[in-house]
Amino acid sequence: QDAIDRKEKRSETFKTAVPGLETDTPALKMEELGLRAPQWVRDNLVSMCMRCGEPFNPIVRRRHHCRACGYVVCARCSDYKAELQYDGNRPNRVCQECYIFLTGHTVLEDREGKHKGVLEKGAAEVSGRSLLCSSLQLLDKNGKVGTRGWFVIPQDDPLVLYIYAAPQDVRAHTSIPLLGYQVRDLSQGDSRHLFQLVQSGQVHTFLADTEELKRRWMRVMARCAAGVTHPEQGEDEDSCH
Repeated sequence: QDAIDRKEKRSETFKTAVPGLETDTPALKMEELGLRAPQWVRDNLVSMCMRCGEPFNPIVRRRHHCRACGYVVCARCSDYKAELQYDGNRPNRVCQECYIFLTGHTVLEDREGKHKGVLEKGAAEVSGRSLLCSSLQLLDKNGKVGTRGWFVIPQDDPLVLYIYAAPQDVRAHTSIPLLGYQVRDLSQGDSRHLFQLVQSGQVHTFLADTEELKRRWMRVMARCAAGVTHPEQGEDEDSCH
């Protein structure tokens, strides 16, 4: 029963395709693993391993693709071989989760028992059931230099704004509690689509790609900051751009 429970939990990792994300990569269904070639998640959509969450860097943590699910993973998480039917049953490099699923073998290291921290919510998972998600830029205190990322307000955690480096990352790099903030429009005299979250000296300045996207973020943030967490009538619940 314990093995069945672990297998069912792992199967959920293959159900994270999100309509509307900045990717053309659909997730394979669990029963299709190894039977047909996956579409690989593009390297530029992740900044960290999609299994363990460790950040990539060009020296000691190279990017690899699991030949079963198509996820971008580090060398440690892809140090497994499994026979894949779509490749003539030849052994291929796969991630740990696919190895366990395809072979039925267990491995000594098991991360399933670890409790997920507040930032360990996968971007694809939360974007699929979000109040709003899209690319934005978070500007520095001078309002000049911006860091682009993937911003999400989840339906099941609507009082928090999660910020990811890329839309398929498995862990957010920071979060901002929204309750009590005021939303301020900075459009006057500036051609950029700027707005702010302001509370007791804390100021976060955002840059949206379009005026329409800025207005949507301002509207959703203002509602969440006031404690109104259900989607507005007529607005899609999982609105990603």
